[in-house]
Amino acid sequence: MDKFLALCRMVKIEHSVFALPFAYIGVFLAAGGWPGLRVFLLLTLAMVAVRSFAMAFNRLADLKYDAKNPRTQNRPLVTGEITVRETWAFLAGTAAVFVLACAGLNTLCLALSPVALFVAGGYSYLKRFSMLCHYWLGSVLGLAPLAGWLAYEPTFTLPAVLFFFGVTFWVAGFDILYSCQDVEFDRENGLHSAPASLGIPTALALSTFGHVVTAILFGLAGWAAGAGAWYYPVWAVVAGILVYEHTLIKADDMSRVNLAFFTLNGVIAVFLFVGVLLGLYL
Repeated sequence: MDKFLALCRMVKIEHSVFALPFAYIGVFLAAGGWPGLRVFLLLTLAMVAVRSFAMAFNRLADLKYDAKNPRTQNRPLVTGEITVRETWAFLAGTAAVFVLACAGLNTLCLALSPVALFVAGGYSYLKRFSMLCHYWLGSVLGLAPLAGWLAYEPTFTLPAVLFFFGVTFWVAGFDILYSCQDVEFDRENGLHSAPASLGIPTALALSTFGHVVTAILFGLAGWAAGAGAWYYPVWAVVAGILVYEHTLIKADDMSRVNLAFFTLNGVIAVFLFVGVLLGLYL
């Protein structure tokens, strides 16, 4: 049980709240309602597996940095609660579960599964070279609504693509906020986060711009999908939360970054899914 709990802490299983609601948005919109138990369960399994794969791969890739950063020195792979060998075994297992779940959905999902694994793992190395790492990470989670749509209807559609870009800019925006905590560490270790490369004030402006784009894209995606009138009041609340998020963090005050990063963004994902359900069923 201790090992299982350590694995959950390593992959931050609670952060699934960011991706799963968007996968459900995609599949419910594609189906026009309930997609069926088989598709729903296989999609959930695939999403949890690929997200766990991505987090574990990131922990392995960043092990030497996590061991040096005071903020991350209590992570299970750093403390030895989980070994490198066990993490590689976990990676193999989650990758296999993901591919098998995709195979159970349809042939397009199966064909794209290696691409998804590459994108999920590739983020871990981009920060060494470019501040575009935030947008790569955003695209990893942006695959969630696209994957949800393809799980039911294996066709690329405008609403799914708009949600993909909306989530990409949303995640990039709050990842930039979160990385403001490590600006000095990133500079000392040659890591190219936006705050380290541009300075915190410019990075905060870039994050704000990204979330303005997010709100626009979420509105357009709902319109393109025919999400229904009830979607838009919820969308307006989500846009308001995005605005509020940027009032919490100042260049000289990072004390509320965890509230802005986890609590508010978890609410955004769930709220938008609720808006889709209201639009579909009312």
